[in-house]
Amino acid sequence: MRASRTRSPRARAGLAWAAALPLVAGTLALGAPAADAAGHDGGRHALQGTKPQWATDQADQGAAADSTGVTARVYLAGRDAKGLAEYAKAVSDPHSAAYGKYLSPAQVRARYGATKDQIARVTAWLKKSGLTVTGTTNRFVTVKGDAAAAQRAFATDLHNYRKNGHTYHAPSATASAPGSVSDAVLTVTGLDNAPRFAQHHSAQLPPPSPVFRNAGPFSSYYGSRTNTGLPSAFGGKAPYAIKGYTGKQLRAAYGAKNWTGKGVTVAITDAYASPTIAKDADTYAHRNGDPRYRKGQLSQVLPKDYTHIADCGAAGWYGEETLDVEAVHAVAPASDIVYVGSASCQDDDLLDSLGKVVDGHLADIVSNSWGDVEANETPDVAAAYDQLFQQGAVQGIGFYFSSGDDGDEVAKTGSKQVGTPANSAWVTAVGGTSLAIGKGNTYQWETGWGTQKSVLSKDGDWTDFPGTFNGGAGGGTSKSVPQPFYQRGVVPDGLAKANGGSAMRTVPDISAVADPNTGFLVGQTQTLPNGKLGYDEYRIGGTSLAAPVIAGVQALATQARHGVAIGFANPAIYQRYGTAAYHDVTDHPLGAGRGLAVVRVDYVNGADAAKGTTTSLRTLGQDSSLHATVGYDNVTGVGSPGAGYVSSYRP
Repeated sequence: MRASRTRSPRARAGLAWAAALPLVAGTLALGAPAADAAGHDGGRHALQGTKPQWATDQADQGAAADSTGVTARVYLAGRDAKGLAEYAKAVSDPHSAAYGKYLSPAQVRARYGATKDQIARVTAWLKKSGLTVTGTTNRFVTVKGDAAAAQRAFATDLHNYRKNGHTYHAPSATASAPGSVSDAVLTVTGLDNAPRFAQHHSAQLPPPSPVFRNAGPFSSYYGSRTNTGLPSAFGGKAPYAIKGYTGKQLRAAYGAKNWTGKGVTVAITDAYASPTIAKDADTYAHRNGDPRYRKGQLSQVLPKDYTHIADCGAAGWYGEETLDVEAVHAVAPASDIVYVGSASCQDDDLLDSLGKVVDGHLADIVSNSWGDVEANETPDVAAAYDQLFQQGAVQGIGFYFSSGDDGDEVAKTGSKQVGTPANSAWVTAVGGTSLAIGKGNTYQWETGWGTQKSVLSKDGDWTDFPGTFNGGAGGGTSKSVPQPFYQRGVVPDGLAKANGGSAMRTVPDISAVADPNTGFLVGQTQTLPNGKLGYDEYRIGGTSLAAPVIAGVQALATQARHGVAIGFANPAIYQRYGTAAYHDVTDHPLGAGRGLAVVRVDYVNGADAAKGTTTSLRTLGQDSSLHATVGYDNVTGVGSPGAGYVSSYRP
């Protein structure tokens, strides 16, 4: 089973909101005064992106009842949104005089946060409209009420629209705020009630029940075991997939040397929380040669209550947390890890988790193995994320997001697109590779993760070789986000301008192992075939693996800097482009025309041989329409960390 973090379809495709998210400002532009559909006079300021793309005339089912319930968040712009974005850039750019001159959370609030006056004016406006304020933070004001009050507040009618066979309410026109609060309001979310459910980016990620096991036979390192009786592929016999790489192998592959991440804290955000994470993580470390956890080395920050448990598939997120924690510890075994769980897989709750990291400065490195497709994102939500990423940047906090597990997304969504928030100009998008580690933990090669699958037939052939696309690292060119300064001169125009017109943000930035066929061994408590709970281990992959691996490598690099935070890392990552800091990953690491594949044997029922096994051939380095090429590419970015990457950060 492969899961990629894509929310329930929101059909917000085709939004042209580049102008609303300029590189410098990074926040929603407030439009010129305009009249509105709800009968208000002019003098208001449009909150771009609040009318979803799927709310079309063709889908319109008429006005929503005035009594329809609405719950919304009004995000606060703060006192200097433009200044925040400018300083986030300057403090992250190695060529800037302000590089590394980070601010404390208190300084960020004092310099850029919402003022008491702004909060008071926004609160008064919302209450006067008939909405009830249910919560206030330094970042947003939450309200609830009926549609009639929401329409008065935001000067737009709410209509019912058909979307994917369901009916949801949404604004019939762009929402707006009065001129009296235009300086205080960043955007509003929640005026439509279509579900936005995030999923994790992990290939081969099973829920805690039932148990998932790999069948074997396995290679202990890449190429160590081959069945010469199986049919050939690409002119030779393919080896069996490895059982799963462990920390010693990954550390050797990515140049860890003697660095351990000591003195560095890595935060991990996901939804929900595994009830057995502490025991599982320590058991895994003990069994697989990693140092045992110190007291307090692994901690959790959790919400009081959880919501949308069924909609989000809460149990499936247990394995995500387990992978992220164990991967970070495997690469950076001395780093502290703080897991910040979200109340659900919805944007507002995920933003709350990220906000806890920023407001409390819980870590300098934040690993996030979840994402959405760009067509489902809207400027209102993007603005809320970007504001948070910028606040983190000025504090010296870097955010790392997995790029996705479905290549160019055509097979899944019907159109080429990238993931989000990985598409943000303010985060590090982590792509994926297939990794070959040989005998003695020696790095052999990497290629871009892209798999085609063909099954062994009863006649002894690989059916429809090389088979159909089965998953690969996400990447490509954003339709929404302009090219950030750090990609100029590195990303080829053929990629940056792939959608026509001006240069745009290209994903990913950097990469690490993600292919589940050359993946990581993980240990987790699951429901065993006898119905009892028990610890078991299995191989896992996806860019959910790549993100925490890179986070771990960044912890090593931070230690190499004597604990000085790297912060938003992209300018430094691209500064090292073309040097020995990276493995330059390509589709054909062994030479042009030389294809690669592994043989994999799986239990039909995912647990044991009761219903037999199936044997398949999984190709490597064939990622949909994306290609890993010499130099920057849209599968692996600048490449994967090489032997000199960590040491390149030494003062």
